[in-house]
Formats: sequence, structure tokens, C-alpha cells
Amino acid sequence: MATQKPQRSPAEIEDIILRKIFLVSLIDSMENDSRIVYFEMTAAEILSEGKELRLSRDLMERVLIDRLSDQFPSAEPPFPYLIGCYRRAYDEGKKISSMKDKAVKSELESVVKQAKKLAVSYCRIHLGNPDMFPNWDTSKSNVLPLLPLIFSEVSSSVDGFGGSGSGAIGCPPGFLEEFFRDSDFDSLDPILKQLYEDLRGSVLKVSALGNFQQPLRALLFLVSFPIGAKSLVNHPWWIPKGAYLNGRVIEMTSILGPFFHVSALPDHTIFKSEPDVGQQCFSEASTRRPADLLSSFTTIKTVMNNLYDGLSEVLLCLLKNTDTRENVLEYLAEVINKNLSRAHIQVDPISCASSGMFVNLSAVMLRLCEPFLDANLTKRDKIDPKYVFYSTRLDLRGLTALHASSEEVAEWLNKDHPGRADGSRQYSDGENRLLQSQEATSSGNYAGGPSPLQSNKPMSSCSEKAKYPFICECFFMTARVLNLGLLKAFSDFKHLVQVTRICFIIADRTDQTSIL
Repeated sequence: MATQKPQRSPAEIEDIILRKIFLVSLIDSMENDSRIVYFEMTAAEILSEGKELRLSRDLMERVLIDRLSDQFPSAEPPFPYLIGCYRRAYDEGKKISSMKDKAVKSELESVVKQAKKLAVSYCRIHLGNPDMFPNWDTSKSNVLPLLPLIFSEVSSSVDGFGGSGSGAIGCPPGFLEEFFRDSDFDSLDPILKQLYEDLRGSVLKVSALGNFQQPLRALLFLVSFPIGAKSLVNHPWWIPKGAYLNGRVIEMTSILGPFFHVSALPDHTIFKSEPDVGQQCFSEASTRRPADLLSSFTTIKTVMNNLYDGLSEVLLCLLKNTDTRENVLEYLAEVINKNLSRAHIQVDPISCASSGMFVNLSAVMLRLCEPFLDANLTKRDKIDPKYVFYSTRLDLRGLTALHASSEEVAEWLNKDHPGRADGSRQYSDGENRLLQSQEATSSGNYAGGPSPLQSNKPMSSCSEKAKYPFICECFFMTARVLNLGLLKAFSDFKHLVQVTRICFIIADRTDQTSIL
């Protein structure tokens, strides 16, 4: 009769599991796996303390620190090692789930959970302080090693025109959620800031046919965590500062700017993106079949809609968070105010953001407006026309004056501000601007005498800064963006068509003259 194998104690099982997770040994057993490290000094210390040479939850962090603090050329560098620890802990957890002894199962699940938590914690420490532990990784990268894991988490079968998802090592299930969710802001903020800079750089000169979708999904993944959203809007490059700040600088240096720059529209040579959409989709267009050209248009339309949807989701995620909503409105206002010269007939491509960015922004803003632009106009009462001159967020002073005479404006203002005993009146800053604008446009009508508004000259402001609901702000920002973006692009296209026709006419007449 076969003898029954002696059953292992919970302590022995715990030792085996932890040795598998951390790839360490306290006994020199001549392991074939080169990744396993034998801790002779640690074993001697444990024996001197009168303990058994077994790994336990009490020794877990101690051996992990010893493993990270020394250099073992045949073993894995710190970051891949810690990711491997988490993955092995996850695998061991799946095995434990099939155990029948509930008491042992519960105890071991707790051990595995603690091992995973330690791996995540030391990943944060290593990424936040890269010089803390020796790192002999020869494959140095310009991006944070966490970024490929995020890409693998959010990648799809097709990322970019004609390309496939990256072949990055898969991320252990649950690692990223635990990494970003269970931590304090100060620990994660430096890591998140670097991730945002890496994502910005990955799409800096990428066209609509390039792989912008993977970084965009990674951005959306990060801002879905409250701590990630907070870090983004507090990044120094959220709204760049400086004496030479203009529309183009915001487009190229802000975190979101390069994502909005992704486009199929041509841009100035300095800011040209790759792959070249014109070359790939419309080279030798005159000799190509109409079906091929239609296919190219369909491809561009598809990828651009993916871009619009992704950017809309990012902004919507930030807008839903009350802690970051104001930062988003400030960013949009800054983009608009720094690109007011796009309304001019001639646009300076060096100081103004590209048409591609503003067409993209137009599409995104329209998507943000969709919930309240219903057919029945149920939210119409949320849109306050006084926003045009009361709000200080947008610079609207350069726009055409209201369609009203000076007398009508003065009468309208006087309804809300009846005169005081001395006949004087006080107006808000917005009303002051409105009156000044109306006086400027009406000055020609009162050359022979004072303007009716001059008798009611605005005094110092007496009202606080007006607060407007998001619907109102979004409506007027969208209107301004459309004016600077989509409508301007239509105007430029119409002008280009006219110029092209003139060139064809001149060329045709030149040919006829040469024949004669």
C-alpha cells in the first residue's frame, strides 16, 4: 500500500509561494533559474535571530529591499522585477482560489495581497526616485517604463493607419488600477507629470494617419483617475506661461495642444506632421480611380472622428470633476484669446495655432454642446446673452458692437441701474466695456454734440464677477471657436478655390495665346 505524502503546514506553503513570487532563496539550493537570488547574509541574520529559514509575511519587505538594494547582473533590473513580482503574485492567487481549506486559503490570499501591494508600492518609489536602487537595465528609454504598460492596457488591434498595436509586454491584471488608485497625490504627481510629457511628445508631429489613438486612449485612461485629472491640470504645461506666449506656443507646448494638432489639413513646413496625408492619400489624384479617392476620404473621416471622440471624452471627464472643471474652461479661454488674430484675413502661421487644431476644437466643442442643443431647446434659459459683455473669461472687445444705438444701450442699462440721488450711476466692468464700445462706434453720429451715453459716464465697478453655468460658457466658447476655426477654414477653402480657378483661367489663356 502506497504511503501518503506528509501534508505541508501553512507556514511551509507560505514560504514556497513567497519564494516563487520574489525569486529569492534563503538556502543555497543551486537553483537552475538565474533570476533567483540567494541571500546568504540575510539568511545568517535570520538564523542569528533564532528564526527558521522560511519566508513569511514578516520578512517579505525585508527581502524585497535586500533584492532591490544590491546589483545582480544575472537577475532582472528593478522595474521589470517588480512587475514580475506582481504578475507572479497574481498567478499564485489564482491557484490559491481553488484550495478547499478555507482557513488556509484566507491566510494565503492575505499574504499574496500584501505581496502585490508591496510590489506596487516599490514601483512607485522606484519611478519617483530612479536613483534610489541600482539599475543595470541596458535598454534605457526616453520615456517612463510605465508608459508601455499603459499602452498595452489600452491598445486595440489597430492603432494608426495601417498599423497594429504595439508588441509591448502585457500589464498584469489589476496592476495599473492599484498603482493609480491607492496612493496619495504627492507620491504619484511626479510620475504622472512625466507620463503626460511623454504622451505629449509621442504625438507632437503625428498626422491623422499616424498612431495618435494609443496615446489618446492612454491620456483618457490617466484622467479617469481623480488623482490623474488633478495632476494634469496642475502640470506647468497645462497652460504654458511666458512673455512670448501665443497661439502656436500653446498648440505645440501644452499637454493637450499636440493632440489637437493632429490633423489631415496641411500646416506650415516647420510644424509638418508625418505621415504626409496628401502624399499617402492623394498622390497622383488626377490618374487615380474615384473609388480609391473615396476610400481615402473615408479613412480620413474615420480616424478624425476617432480623434474627436477621444478628445471629447478627455475634456468631458475633466469637466465632470468639479475640482478640474474651472481649469478646463481656463484652458479653452486661453486658446481662444491667444488666437484672436485668426479672424484676420491674413493669418500668421508662426504666432497662431493651425487650422487643423481649430477645426478639431470646433468639432470637440460641438460634441460638448450636444446634450443641451436639443430640438426643443429645453436648456435655452441657461444661455444668458449678457455673458457677451459681463464675462471676463473671453476677450470679446474686438468683436463688432451690438446691433443697437447708444441711446438704446443706455436705456437698457438704466433699467437695471436706476440713478442715485445725485444722478450718477455705477456699472459693472462688463457694462463699462459695452458702453465704451458703443460710444466708439457711435462717435460719428454725434460729431456736433456729446453722446447720450456721456451724460451717464460709467463709474467704478460695484458688482462682483458674474458667475455663469457651464452651459452658458460652453455655448459662447463654442460660438467663438467656430468663428475662429471651422468658419475660418471654410473661408480659407473658398478663397483657395477662387485662386485656383483664376490660375487655371490664366494658364488656359496663356496656352491659347501661345497657339496663336
